[in-house]
Amino acid sequence: MMQSKFGPVLVSLTMMGVLLTAGCEKKLDSDQKKASYAIGQQIGQNLKTQNIDFDPDVIAMSMKDVSTAKPSRLKPEEMQEALKKLQEGVNKKQMEVADNNLTDAKKFLENNKTQPNVVTTASGLQYTIVQEGKGKTPGLKDTVKAHYKGTLTNGQQFDSSYDRGQPAEFPVDGVIKGWTEALQLMKVGGKLKLFIPPELAYGNAARPGIPANSVLLFEVELLDVIAPKGKK
Repeated sequence: MMQSKFGPVLVSLTMMGVLLTAGCEKKLDSDQKKASYAIGQQIGQNLKTQNIDFDPDVIAMSMKDVSTAKPSRLKPEEMQEALKKLQEGVNKKQMEVADNNLTDAKKFLENNKTQPNVVTTASGLQYTIVQEGKGKTPGLKDTVKAHYKGTLTNGQQFDSSYDRGQPAEFPVDGVIKGWTEALQLMKVGGKLKLFIPPELAYGNAARPGIPANSVLLFEVELLDVIAPKGKK
């Protein structure tokens, strides 16, 4: 596989070997065809997630040329230049989305801090107390067991331990900054609703289901504190 310095976009493109040719429906009547279709779905979703503008018919034509040992229709330097421009376009779109999201995040947090019972800390973390806990408060080096649900400001859910039917265990200092701070404000048995600014979450780095510069909303239930080994 061709090595590229232009990031995951190009890795995805070099894998695009199983798209169907234009106007040609194929029956998925063998394990090979089903696997090929599944790979095409994964690659297509990857490209869509990255907001890449591509022509599936041309990609299919290119892969057919490779499979039949037909010479490339573009010189190596032409391909590199085209892929470079593609990556530059993707980067520009991502920056525009991140900038717009940051503006929206600031507006949301500015309004949210005026809502009843919302507490804003010095770092910018916002939270409301759903239920006061009565147990131990975790320290920075402790591990905790917690149930949680995470959503975006539009209500779209991106994670939930409740849905998995099993609480999560993780070190207090091994999560995003907003979580690390919030956990040390809680006691076992307590529940908080968190409003985490981008700078205390993932910043301008997008994650699956989480656009760049998103405010993250969490419902957190602290179930237990597990002290480090050798500490009681």
